[in-house]
Amino acid sequence: MSSSSPISQKRRSIANFSPNSWDYHLFAITPAPVLNGELDIEQRLQHLKNQVRKLILTQVEDLTEKLNFIDNIKRLGVSYHFENEIGEIMENMSENHPPFEGKDLHTTSLWFRLLRQEGYHVPSDVFDQFKDENGDFKKSMIEDVVGMLSLYEAAHFAIHGEDFLDKALHYSTYNLKSRLSNLSPTLERKVIHALNYPIRRGMPRFESRYYIPMYSSEASPNDPLLELAIIDFNVVQALHKKELNQIIEWWKKLDFLTNVPYARDRVVEGYFWVLGVYFEPQFMLGRTIMTKLGTLMAVVDDTYDAYGTIEELELFTQAIGRWDASSLKPLPQCMKVVLQAVFDLFNVMELLTIEAGKSCFVPYVKRAFQQFCEANLVESKWHHHGYIPTYEEYIENGIVTCGCPLLLTTCLLGLENSVNRDAFDWISQVPKMVRASSIIFRVVNDMGSHKFEKTRLHIASTVKCLMNQHGILELEAYKLLQEELEDAWKDINEEYLKAKFIPKVVLQCVVNFTNIVELLYENFSDKYTHGELLKDHIRALVIDPIGN
Repeated sequence: MSSSSPISQKRRSIANFSPNSWDYHLFAITPAPVLNGELDIEQRLQHLKNQVRKLILTQVEDLTEKLNFIDNIKRLGVSYHFENEIGEIMENMSENHPPFEGKDLHTTSLWFRLLRQEGYHVPSDVFDQFKDENGDFKKSMIEDVVGMLSLYEAAHFAIHGEDFLDKALHYSTYNLKSRLSNLSPTLERKVIHALNYPIRRGMPRFESRYYIPMYSSEASPNDPLLELAIIDFNVVQALHKKELNQIIEWWKKLDFLTNVPYARDRVVEGYFWVLGVYFEPQFMLGRTIMTKLGTLMAVVDDTYDAYGTIEELELFTQAIGRWDASSLKPLPQCMKVVLQAVFDLFNVMELLTIEAGKSCFVPYVKRAFQQFCEANLVESKWHHHGYIPTYEEYIENGIVTCGCPLLLTTCLLGLENSVNRDAFDWISQVPKMVRASSIIFRVVNDMGSHKFEKTRLHIASTVKCLMNQHGILELEAYKLLQEELEDAWKDINEEYLKAKFIPKVVLQCVVNFTNIVELLYENFSDKYTHGELLKDHIRALVIDPIGN
């Protein structure tokens, strides 16, 4: 045990978080999008959906054309309208593999990626034809930039033991970077974006916002898919803005700025986070519940590591464990306010889920919240005693304190009829896929906040734990953590293909959650805490519509 003298019980390690960076009036409800002066555009949307559906079902001889069309539907963010049609096509492709000998690299890679995106464990040996007699990549591949880009995207779906895909990722990354200066402006933009945000690890809504204008520059006139994507994005965006405005009103009534001044005011960033998990209109209830709980979780987290003394935090944790706010006289008023807000939200959560028939699952969320608080108390005690745990000890506790199991359990409440008790039982046990997502969350969070946390009294991070345990420098610790992240992603990819007994929508939520975490903490930053770093992203998704 590494120790130092205990921190005084009266000393509070206030974090001095930056204030909220938003003018909430920006999210005030605005008129719904209009089309050529019309107040209702549902009829036009339905017409466009019918047109695109016909195109999906049209038989074509060219496999590449069909794959490209399905890929565009997905990347434009409208595939949720055609899940049955696309699902049938993908299932047929998985059962009837086309002959790939002689197929180009782009078609082979796209076929492989789309099927793995759908959860089909198609073999990676379809890429054998691109090897030379020594098992290396054929030199002719270097000239095929479009194919190389598709291979790069496919390689991100690798699972453990697929060494060729590991090599393909390094090979394609190197060659794409080395050829950037010789590409057309359009292809260069595509490659740069992919290198920063590969499809497997991109936030779906953010990727659609980027891809629509890119697709528009190449689409034919009067393309129904493009028009559908633009109108649908703007209509759904108006719904998101309305939802967020209502959540902001709830947050303002709590008046945490006055009552709990030590905590982060990040309700807008919290909604953006949840938007990364599921943006589709039918998940409105889930987004509302998840955003409110996530925002309170940040306040609770700040209570543990930026305000409360050990005695206070033990009382706080006990109250959560009993689910009882009585006998809290010794606690500061601000902590009582936090507890009451949590209890009130869970009461509302039960009422909101009764109609959807999900109120019986709220106890799963309640138990996950209790575990979240218990794990935070462990970290607070480590900090109080100056104890630096081993990496393994820290990560086991950190899987819970990162909040991933709690948030994903909450997420299931919003999936309507798509989930049952088996799904809640599965996620409450923190299965391999959720554990991997939690590790990614804990690690990127720590890597992003490490420098900020060094400026104040705070629990040791994964970075510090590794440095202390192995006697290594910070740079080497970051390298080891990067390897841990890649292994965790392979765990996610593997379970996505294996967990057939869990609805795909649940598995996709785990993937999406992991993607938004990577976006929030990319480049060693903490965009949630430092909300000004997210302003452009939030404006693009919630405030600024796409012009025709």
